Amino acid sequence: MKWNWGKGIVVGMISFMAFILYMVITMSTDKKYSHDLVTEEYYAKEMKYQTEIDAETNANLLEGKINGILTPEGWLLTFPASIDATSIEGTVSLYRPSNELLDFEMPLAITDGKQLIPDHKLIAGRWNITITWSDGDQDYMYKKSISY
Repeated sequence: MKWNWGKGIVVGMISFMAFILYMVITMSTDKKYSHDLVTEEYYAKEMKYQTEIDAETNANLLEGKINGILTPEGWLLTFPASIDATSIEGTVSLYRPSNELLDFEMPLAITDGKQLIPDHKLIAGRWNITITWSDGDQDYMYKKSISY
C-alpha cells in the first residue's frame, strides 16, 4: 500500500474529528465539568429585573452610600444615617461565583448603622454582596463585588 499526501490528509481529518467527538462526549457527561446556570430560576429572575433596577436606583438616591470594610471580625457594612434601621426589613445575600456551596443569606440586622458579616462565614476570594430591603413604601437594593 502506497502512502501519499491525500491519505495523510484524510487520516488527519478523521483523527481530529474523533478527538473533537471524544471531547464533546466527555465534557457533556462528566460531572466534574458542570455547566449549570448561575441561578436555578434564571428565566423567572430575568422577568423581575426591572424591579431590581428600580430598587438599585432608589438605593443610589439615598443621602450617603453603603460602605464595606475588612475588619478582623469580618466584613463590616456601614449604612448611611438616612436609613431608619427600626422600620426596615431585608436580607444580605453573599454569592460566591467559584463555589455554589459557599453561598449564604442572612437577615438584615443593622445596629448603630452597621452590620457585621462574620469572618467564619467568609473565605478568601471574590464575593458578590446583595443587600435588599424595604421600608414599607419603597424597595432598595445594593450590589457590590468584594475581595475578602
